[in-house]
Amino acid sequence: MARDLSRLLEHPAIWRGRSAARTRTLSTGFPALDEGLPGGGWPHTGLIEILPSCFGVGELSLLLPALAAMTRRPEARWCAWVAPPLQPFAPALAECGVAPERILVVNARRKDAKGKSALWAFEQMLRSGACDIALAWLRNALPRQIRRLHLAAEQGATLGVLFRPRETARESSPAALRIAVEPAAPGVRVTLLKSRGGARSAIELPAR
Repeated sequence: MARDLSRLLEHPAIWRGRSAARTRTLSTGFPALDEGLPGGGWPHTGLIEILPSCFGVGELSLLLPALAAMTRRPEARWCAWVAPPLQPFAPALAECGVAPERILVVNARRKDAKGKSALWAFEQMLRSGACDIALAWLRNALPRQIRRLHLAAEQGATLGVLFRPRETARESSPAALRIAVEPAAPGVRVTLLKSRGGARSAIELPAR
């Protein structure tokens, strides 16, 4: 009985107050950020939200070490980018250690102001099981839609990263981890807005 209970408590879906159940994590490449995150790094599966003060302030730099580690593995799956605000520059990614040949870019329809096509594409990528990580830049997403994305990421054993504007921080979200990002010389300032057992104070990170 005790052994069965112990195994049950280790399930990643169970939250035990300040002591969250252990989950598989991947180092962010930033020791200070690893220390602040529950489990000591990015989760391997599920959906997280990163909320920059505006797109392009350095939010992608938080993920570059993890992207490099994921895409360089012999058994690496795809790393999908859905509706990025700028086209990824392969030489710059390669210089950061990311394998460009494992990057899959999905551009949204220009006339789709509400982002429905990007939302649909992101969910398919998460659910497919073909991706280690899928990133999406969406300005509009309802809580029920984010819940679907989280379930899709768990089903596909994929880490989903949803980038949304900082002003959406007050909106309800089913994501287990929400991080705000803003510029701060000489890098960025990260604030954990929502986490299960993680730090609450701001974390200063150097530029990459």
